[in-house]
Amino acid sequence: MKPFFFAFLGALCASALFGQRPNVILIVTDDQGYGDMSCHGHPHLKTPNIDRLHDEGVSLDDYHVDPYCTPTRAALMTGRYSVRVGAWAVTEGRQLLNPDEKTMGDVFAASGYRTGMFGKWHLGDPYPYAPRYRGFQDTVHHLAGGVGEIGNPVGNDYFGDIYYRDGVPEKFEKYCTDVFFDETLRFIEEGLNAKNGKPFFVYLPLNAMHGPLTVAESYSDPFRVQGHSESKSKFFGMVKNFDDNLGRLLNSLESWGIDEETIVIFMGDNGTGGGMSANGDDPSDYNAGMRGKKGSTYEGGHRVACLVRWPGALERGKTVDALTAHIDWLPTLIELCDLDVPNEIAFDGTSIVPLLKGKTENWKERTLHVNRQADQLELWNPDVPSNAKYPSHAVLTERWRLVNGELYDIQADPSQTSDVSKAHPETVDRLLAAQARHFEDVTGHGGAYTPFFVGAAEQNPTRFTTRDWHHTEGGVIWKMELVRDDSLFVNGFWPIHVVRAGKYAARLARYPDDEIKAIGASEARIQISNIEAAQKVNPKDTSVVFQFDLNEGDAILSTWLKDAKTGRERGAYYVEFTYLGE
Repeated sequence: MKPFFFAFLGALCASALFGQRPNVILIVTDDQGYGDMSCHGHPHLKTPNIDRLHDEGVSLDDYHVDPYCTPTRAALMTGRYSVRVGAWAVTEGRQLLNPDEKTMGDVFAASGYRTGMFGKWHLGDPYPYAPRYRGFQDTVHHLAGGVGEIGNPVGNDYFGDIYYRDGVPEKFEKYCTDVFFDETLRFIEEGLNAKNGKPFFVYLPLNAMHGPLTVAESYSDPFRVQGHSESKSKFFGMVKNFDDNLGRLLNSLESWGIDEETIVIFMGDNGTGGGMSANGDDPSDYNAGMRGKKGSTYEGGHRVACLVRWPGALERGKTVDALTAHIDWLPTLIELCDLDVPNEIAFDGTSIVPLLKGKTENWKERTLHVNRQADQLELWNPDVPSNAKYPSHAVLTERWRLVNGELYDIQADPSQTSDVSKAHPETVDRLLAAQARHFEDVTGHGGAYTPFFVGAAEQNPTRFTTRDWHHTEGGVIWKMELVRDDSLFVNGFWPIHVVRAGKYAARLARYPDDEIKAIGASEARIQISNIEAAQKVNPKDTSVVFQFDLNEGDAILSTWLKDAKTGRERGAYYVEFTYLGE
């Protein structure tokens, strides 16, 4: 579906209902699928507070996201397809949301809202990508794509971790989900105590139920006793912990007397992760009859729960069967909250206010697209045939799902068991043509790199790691076990943007500062576009520093560390860039 220019319609605005704009809390759980809750029929999970949202609000029952973390977050924050906005993968620098994009935080803040973000951002950590630079005034979050991934302090394990409050590291004593709900409640209560009349917007994207699966035994033990596997017991326990925290939030809104002034939205970020075993042979597997799980372009990879509750404004217990998606929420909230949009914004999504209000008579059928894409440069090569360069994809209509050339009548065959492409060749051709137009449209940037900014006054130094590089040898290293693996010799490059011309220092290391281990290299090399340098290294040192003059503009950064034992080269896994002055 081509993007359209959104203009405020004003069909339903908060001021007409309450005399002020409503508060908004947008909750996103990680790797919790459509079926991982009792209101959707799970035989082993009881989730009374999710069920409460379902029973007291509106359920979007044909709601779709991307099959992975970052792409869903990028599309949700912008109302635009993830490929279009530069954040379509979880690593390789393709998790950076294009700095020119306006986010949900930007729009709410520009409209006078207090804005907070607590949990998992996964759209870039340094300037200008971190949430504190994207419209969120109060932030507590972990870095990278997971609490324990490299880039975060070594030792983070969901309990008693170090997270970042507005960019500053801080130790928190509780379990991760408890912490992010605590911060949400703290943020809301501070605003109520300030009595400044400002409504609030909270974005609460959690890292749970993403692996590693871990939770207090008080949550997982009841499932062990029932005979579930260790991994399932922990996954179910993480869901229960979230449900308890959700209840704590809903009860607080009620006790503060702002229940009817607050829109609460709950959704998953992709299909189930821990709810289905690798082979699908665990007796406790449940996926609401859908095919596929996280990462798949079959239904189970991208159809997720989405519940929205606004007491007094939205009908209780209503189900919307129309096709909807994450890209719809920003234009919808602009309308619901009467937000100020200073310039026209080209959304791929559309306001679903008519669906939420039960006014479906003029709702037009639409076509949506799901792409599972990696950083494959051949996708942008015009010499590659189009049928070979498209990523794994699904084209969605109310009736049809075209999944990588297979056609399913989703109304007659919701489990996608029968490919009917041969019986409906004209439908296949029509949807393939729609995918071709869509792909050409969203990849109009030609795969341009989204660079790391160095030398910016807002953040100096800038740090980035091997999980951010575009790999050239081997792959991407994203967890400490891989960093410590001496048998790996991998490399890649980082696109950078030099904000200010001047003197710079680049510090290269094999390990993070809090690991405090020797670099183990005898020689180091660095190349920044056409600038090259090399120096001998004492293998017992922990890092090596290069200094040079750089001009303002874009460049490609590459590094090499020659292993002192084998003579083989790997890239520097950690790099710190510091602007030293003119």
